[in-house]
Amino acid sequence: MAEDLTFDMEFSPAYGMAVPAADGVQRLTVNNPSPFTFHGTNTYIVGRSSVAVIDPGPENDAHFDALMAALRGREVTHIFVSHTHRDHSPLARRLKDATGALTVAEGPHRAARPLHAGEVNPFAESSDTGFVPDIAVADGEIIEGDGWALAAVHTPGHTANHAAFALQGTGVLFSADHVMAWATTIVAPPDGSMADFMASIEKLLEREDRIFLPGHGGPVKEPASFLRGLRTHRRMRERAVLERIRAGDRLISDMVRVIYASTDPRLHGAAALSVLAHLEDLIEKGRVATEGPPSLSGAYRLV
Repeated sequence: MAEDLTFDMEFSPAYGMAVPAADGVQRLTVNNPSPFTFHGTNTYIVGRSSVAVIDPGPENDAHFDALMAALRGREVTHIFVSHTHRDHSPLARRLKDATGALTVAEGPHRAARPLHAGEVNPFAESSDTGFVPDIAVADGEIIEGDGWALAAVHTPGHTANHAAFALQGTGVLFSADHVMAWATTIVAPPDGSMADFMASIEKLLEREDRIFLPGHGGPVKEPASFLRGLRTHRRMRERAVLERIRAGDRLISDMVRVIYASTDPRLHGAAALSVLAHLEDLIEKGRVATEGPPSLSGAYRLV
């Protein structure tokens, strides 16, 4: 049975303050609001006297100062990075220098697939290609601290190196940008892959997490229901793409104009990349074809 996808826009960022997010977890939100980040990037502190920090955020002096104030008197042993977009990972360097903590992530930034000849990565400037973790954590690997343990759950799709982190024994999953309560995730080739994203949804559906704490916005309080709604939403988008091609649209720009008619025009560039991600997946499935490799300017037809 399909489930509706209902977004939760109620969120107080409480900039500069560490606020409770779950038992033994605090949240600080960076003051970097945008159409892509909602009210800003969430940084989480896990533990009590000896802690881990998840997603330190962008290079932002005010956020660094607030984070250091919240950490005062506590040991920081690990810095977890969910993925290497510039709103999540760059501050890890300064925090590591200040605390001596080890950085933990799936790995350095990389694209989900090689670039085609002449292709330019539209998200290249948004990627923190200089970040290399001290610990490249395997899927399912558990990193332990004083009173806490976090298991890596690899969830590629938004980026190839995206990982969520499960706080063992609590039912809390830090879902980063893979699942958020306020909006669907951008999947933008070549950094992202729709096939990977959908597989990661299925992977999370096999889990029994109680709550998701995402990289932007408030908690996802009924994860299984939300994931099913998200899966349905993506399948509907795929059908919409096929319907536009069937109706005679050949270009992504024409498809976006209809499919995303009610979407903020500032997001139409990202929407075009999402349509491209769907088209790449449909080409792999043998349902759509184009001359040469799929691209934003390509002409598409049904097979």
